[in-house]
Amino acid sequence: MNRRPSFDVCVRGGGPVGRTLALVLAHRGLRVALVERERDAAAEDPRSFALNAASMRLLRTLKVGEALLARAGAVTPVAEMRVQGDDGGTLRFSAWQQRVRELASIVDAQALEAALDDALRFAPAVSRVKDEAPAALVALCEGRDSTRRDALGVEMPGHDYGQTAIAARLGCDRPHAGIAWQWFRAPDVLALLPTAAPADAAGGYSLVWSLPRARAEALLASTPAAFEQALEEATGAAAGRLTLASARASWPLRIATAERWHGRANGQAWLLLGDAAHSVHPLAGQGLNLGFADVRALDEVLAERARDEPWRSIADPRLLERYARRRRAATAAMGGLTDGLQLLFGRADPWSRELRNRGLGLVDRLAPLKRWLGQRALQG
Repeated sequence: MNRRPSFDVCVRGGGPVGRTLALVLAHRGLRVALVERERDAAAEDPRSFALNAASMRLLRTLKVGEALLARAGAVTPVAEMRVQGDDGGTLRFSAWQQRVRELASIVDAQALEAALDDALRFAPAVSRVKDEAPAALVALCEGRDSTRRDALGVEMPGHDYGQTAIAARLGCDRPHAGIAWQWFRAPDVLALLPTAAPADAAGGYSLVWSLPRARAEALLASTPAAFEQALEEATGAAAGRLTLASARASWPLRIATAERWHGRANGQAWLLLGDAAHSVHPLAGQGLNLGFADVRALDEVLAERARDEPWRSIADPRLLERYARRRRAATAAMGGLTDGLQLLFGRADPWSRELRNRGLGLVDRLAPLKRWLGQRALQG
């Protein structure tokens, strides 16, 4: 006689996507095992995430959004986005123009992890385990370097950008006023996301700087003073004088999408979500938003199952294919957009330089087009 698995779903991956998925599944009444890697409690994560309205709504449904807002400095609303080209092109988005309260919410990575951790403590349907537990379905949320995905033989076709992203927290000699900055140049892209100010500064930013690998390695090895000088040269001090307020983190950049999003192996169904399924360039700040969109799509499919097909197993391949079908097109569209922008802004030839700068100015002057682009980013 076949014994019932101990859990309905085993979630591999203790990052934001995996933890959020575990909470969502528990809210659906499922028994969940969450496999998390051991972490260095003293390790510093200098990243911040630019979450769109849809991602924040998801966190609020889990009561995580309210917990984040209650943490001092955990969430910073973006009132305006200023995009700078490399030859005079500019583009500005404002919450007022988009008729919303904020363009995005900048969420501190460590604060998000702590809020999700607190929520999991009050989720009795979620068991936090060290090793994979028997379950009808394994959800792989291990990130771009998922070992379990690789062991399943799932290919991730794509290409390497030959770039490295550098993240750090920065102090500034003046308040950020809710303004996010972005510089598009050949061959780098630099973003400053407004955050809570360090104790010794008037303002704060979270840095995401995408550069050719050799240049990134040199900056990572440079002294804080030399790094700050490079920041001043790159930004022209438009946001103010910037100082390092954390260690620098980095990761290689590539675009890739899994050839298969679900399947069966050794009699067990599996499913990919988040960076385990897709990876995009960070220039649009959509990486975690895409992962949260995966979680929302799976939740919608499970809600439809509960309403229309309660007899169908959560591991049914037709059910999992519905999820994959909903997410393939959306992630391909975002991947194509970021890849196209990276190609356009990464070329140093005069024609590409003129095209991108003229394009920024043109979009800035066409209010309907700018509003449409802003709405697409806000909706996720």
